[in-house]
Amino acid sequence: MDNKQGASRLDINSSRKQELSAPTPQNTPINPAPITSNYRPSVSSISEDTESKVDSNKNNHGSNNTAAEASNLTGAFTSNPALISMLQGKLGNLVGRRSDYIESLPVNVKRRIHGLQHFQSQHAELEGKFQEEVLALEKKYLALYTPLYTKRAQVITGTYEPADEEVALGEKVDQDTEEEEGKKAKKEEEKFKEEHQQQEQDDTTMKGIPEFWLTALKNHPQISESITDQDELVLKHLVDIRMSYMDKPGFKLHFDFADDNEFFSDKTLTKTYYYQEHAYGGDYVYDHAEGCVVHWKEGKDLTVKVETKKQRHKGTNKTRVVKRTVPADTFFSFFSPPSFPDDSTELDEEEAEGLDAKLEVDYETGEEFKDKVIPHAIDYFTGKALEYEDFNAEDEFEQPAKGENAPECKQS
Repeated sequence: MDNKQGASRLDINSSRKQELSAPTPQNTPINPAPITSNYRPSVSSISEDTESKVDSNKNNHGSNNTAAEASNLTGAFTSNPALISMLQGKLGNLVGRRSDYIESLPVNVKRRIHGLQHFQSQHAELEGKFQEEVLALEKKYLALYTPLYTKRAQVITGTYEPADEEVALGEKVDQDTEEEEGKKAKKEEEKFKEEHQQQEQDDTTMKGIPEFWLTALKNHPQISESITDQDELVLKHLVDIRMSYMDKPGFKLHFDFADDNEFFSDKTLTKTYYYQEHAYGGDYVYDHAEGCVVHWKEGKDLTVKVETKKQRHKGTNKTRVVKRTVPADTFFSFFSPPSFPDDSTELDEEEAEGLDAKLEVDYETGEEFKDKVIPHAIDYFTGKALEYEDFNAEDEFEQPAKGENAPECKQS
């Protein structure tokens, strides 16, 4: 299935929505595809007077003076960006137009083509129903997965101790995998057992699996790039990552923290990804994301940092120290997703491309949590996921410009 990606604001009009596309909820590629922004620089229309001046320049030069004519025309183009933009727009409109071949076909052949277009429209309707059923199936199986996720969280937090039978079956799965892959030598296994036998006496008071989620996230090549040393101090208190579906198309991520978290008072941070109400061309289209307010304790806000700068007064030649608060690089910017500006704000091409990249990375990260990290957390904790995911440099997300927080989710 051809999975294209797209992003739009919540109040975007229906015609614009149909031009956008995004990966389906159940099949998102690790390699991001471009999102086409609807915000492009505007160019003032060229006046008839400008066109007449160009025509006049052309008419005032004879055929025997082609060099001068070319020079004047070049000057007219280079001095008039609006003219260049207009011509580029006209040339761009030619791209993708139907060829004369189709127009030249007999009426009975065109009739058959219209019949094929009808069949294709019926196919699109079935694709939409297919995606609706897939989403319903995902919801059904999430309900079946949830008891397993609950047991996993209990083991991690130390409120449940796996039974001997469960441990033995888990060891057998690990041993079978090792035999198939042939990647662990017997000597290493013996050394591993000796080290853990020595630690057993000291580990009797250790509860659950400390830093489980921090380790899992750091083993994810893309997510780990956003985790700073300061973030690790907070993520040590992360005890579970869950997800849920909503009544409307979309999903919500839940990050649960322990009570001894000294950085913020929230027990759970959430991030919600919304799809448009209906699937287009067989795919649900990503619409927007909503973060949450993080209630940081005084002096613990990792999303900002204080910069100090010396300024010298030109008149008195005295210096003073100026402090200002600026955005900081942190994993917790994930809870302040990027968003499109309102209709009154125009973005130039570079700004639009930058925003597209941020939206794309944010959406891809949410899908990674949903489809990979949450279902296969133990494999990321042990590092086994790096083997079957076959991560490499080409798979990494293109990270957006650092130090920027979107205004949609304020930090307090």
